[in-house]
Amino acid sequence: MEPYTIQTDDSGSLPPVLDVHVNISGRSSMPGKLKGRKARWSVRPSDMSNRTFNPIRAIVDSMKVKPNPNKTMISLSIGDPTVFGNLSTDPEVTQAMKDALDSGKYNGYAPSFGYLSSREVIASYYHCAEAPLDAKDIILTSGCSEAIELCLAVLANPGQNILVPRPGFSLYRTLAESMGIEVKFYNLVPEKSWEIDLKQMESLIDEKTACLVINNPSNPCGSVFSKSHLQKILAVAARQCVPILADEIYGDMVFSDCKYKPLATLSTNVPILSCGGLAKRWLVPGWRLGWILIHDRRNIFGNEIRDGLVKLTQRILGPCTIVQGALKSILHRTPQEFYHNTLSFLKSNADLCFETLSAVPGLQPICPSGAMYLMVGIEMEHFPEFENDIDFTERLIAEQSVHCLPGECFEYPNFFRVVITVPEVMMLEACSRIQEFCEQHYHCAEGSQEECDK
Repeated sequence: MEPYTIQTDDSGSLPPVLDVHVNISGRSSMPGKLKGRKARWSVRPSDMSNRTFNPIRAIVDSMKVKPNPNKTMISLSIGDPTVFGNLSTDPEVTQAMKDALDSGKYNGYAPSFGYLSSREVIASYYHCAEAPLDAKDIILTSGCSEAIELCLAVLANPGQNILVPRPGFSLYRTLAESMGIEVKFYNLVPEKSWEIDLKQMESLIDEKTACLVINNPSNPCGSVFSKSHLQKILAVAARQCVPILADEIYGDMVFSDCKYKPLATLSTNVPILSCGGLAKRWLVPGWRLGWILIHDRRNIFGNEIRDGLVKLTQRILGPCTIVQGALKSILHRTPQEFYHNTLSFLKSNADLCFETLSAVPGLQPICPSGAMYLMVGIEMEHFPEFENDIDFTERLIAEQSVHCLPGECFEYPNFFRVVITVPEVMMLEACSRIQEFCEQHYHCAEGSQEECDK
């Protein structure tokens, strides 16, 4: 077909448009049935979206129960320290953000893995003789959640598996399964302050195991591993040649009577990707700045893992630049008193909750050593009217307007998790309501009068 001209109007003010029909494989591109054309609309969600599953959201969103209208709702379910307004970041932190914004220097794109100056600040802050760091060892991310996602994405392919704790943070499963990565659960032992069952964990490792996820201090347990236990974990990883993803977001939130050791300070031969961020210690989860610390003194990762992480950051072009601009002041100008006051408050609430619930029939709280959580065991044989921990926590909402997450959210039935960031008066009220609830529904198991007299 010959090209022809379409005149737009008679004024001649616009140039004519040349309509050219291109022949492909000798066939005209004029309207008609084209090769490969779909007969009808067929838009479907991707395999990744279909594989994405968040246990917490699936359980919580399915709860149809309404709280008791005669009691103010107390939510002990959300791991956000800012919800109730009693825990605020330090004024120095806020001022650092204002200064960065006012400077006008941080309104454009930064390198996808973070400004060099910001990575140098993180490297300096976490550097120590046992685990040295340079700027090249730092990847900045949009929150610790993205740090975890990038680590999983760079270490594992679809069809491989990762080992994660049970009970554990549900995001590991959510991210891994969406990528087609199998999740295997290793057990934490409540009677041993949530230490890992190392023998069971090692039995799960096979030729398809891409990494071992260690969360210390723990969400949801609030536990902190001892140095000796961490060394045993590292021995398993070294023996099996499996790298470690260390989720250490709560590493700076450990109570004064407990000693915390970053995992990388205890090993020279196990490659470790350590994830952290501003969210918890500085009480600013909405600012979305996290990081990956690459510990690889034997050069096992080589350049490939580093390059892979950089490539993965290029998908969203990096974390917030304003927070990066404020990072140096946040890390170096925040007074120690701020950290001390935060941890003192959390420990006080943890002790209060533990002591109160320890006296409640049918409950077995486990005292935490850090983070913002406390796990409480439910002796289900004493509550026969409830089918499981989900049913127990639903009824707790309906009758007492206290919302705790059931252990099923963390792959650990017959427990519930308490968030200890609420104001003390609210913590006392919540514990009182939980006690009232348990006393109303508690049934003495046959042959256990001593327990009934508790």
